[in-house]
Amino acid sequence: MRRTPRYLLDELLTDLNSGHNIRATVHVECDSMYRADRAKFACVGETEFINGVAAMGASGTYGDRRPCAGIVGFADLTMGSRVAAVLEAHIAAGGGRFCGVRQAATWDPNPNVGQRNPYGLYLDARFRAGFRCLAPLNLSFDAVLFEPQLPDLIDLARAFPETSICLNHVGMPLGISAYAGKRKERFNVWRANIEALAECRNVYVKLGGLGMHFAGFPSLMADPPASSTELAEEWRPYIETCIDAFSPSRAMFESNFPVDVLTCNYVTMWNAFKRLAKPLSTSEKQDVFYGAATRFYRLQLPRYLPQQLRKR
Repeated sequence: MRRTPRYLLDELLTDLNSGHNIRATVHVECDSMYRADRAKFACVGETEFINGVAAMGASGTYGDRRPCAGIVGFADLTMGSRVAAVLEAHIAAGGGRFCGVRQAATWDPNPNVGQRNPYGLYLDARFRAGFRCLAPLNLSFDAVLFEPQLPDLIDLARAFPETSICLNHVGMPLGISAYAGKRKERFNVWRANIEALAECRNVYVKLGGLGMHFAGFPSLMADPPASSTELAEEWRPYIETCIDAFSPSRAMFESNFPVDVLTCNYVTMWNAFKRLAKPLSTSEKQDVFYGAATRFYRLQLPRYLPQQLRKR
């Protein structure tokens, strides 16, 4: 279903220079550029590669954008305490940019939605033994799971209040297969879980990812593509609920590119986000567009970012 065959530095820079004032990005694992041997440390290869991309951007050769200023990699936390060595290898390879781990737990009993991971991964004792290694290394966790699985993440966040967690893609509400046509009846269940998760002060939320096929919005693969106005109206209930629940200080817009190219281009997506942020105050907009992300991922602030953000 992808509309583009690759997304490397050239493609990223094209998007970053397409009209919006994007100053820095965070790379989040995509199961790519692993070391060829696929052994215990194979996943560190992605961090090595991305840190090279980040170094290219930091050289100034491509302007004042800072691609991959933060790096989130993969590590199999079901290794338990043995995963600490992998995490330390990521940190060493990241050149000061490696800030956290993402391990997806997406699972659904309907095979047309996906059984991509073991059932109940975030509840598994082996996974939690590995998860326990994150906080001592000052690493955060990006969580990916489907909307019906949100109670698993609530349980994880309550069990590990010392670990910073970011829920990706507003919790991935489903609108395909057995969930098609049930968006309204599922919305209240999703909202109740989002509000419960937001009570955990160690949890942030990413506002985006709704252009993926899992959500099943009418804008998916639409011809002609939906406008930013249409996208804002489609996504508004989920985005506004998350901002209300978490507050702007713990909510961040995310591009989720190139995956969201299934629905829109980079310019249209950020225009939709700007429409959704219009009711917010200036300081709240600063939070959702870069403040929350800068704090969560502990990014090194370049000189060109606003002084008031430096003081937070």
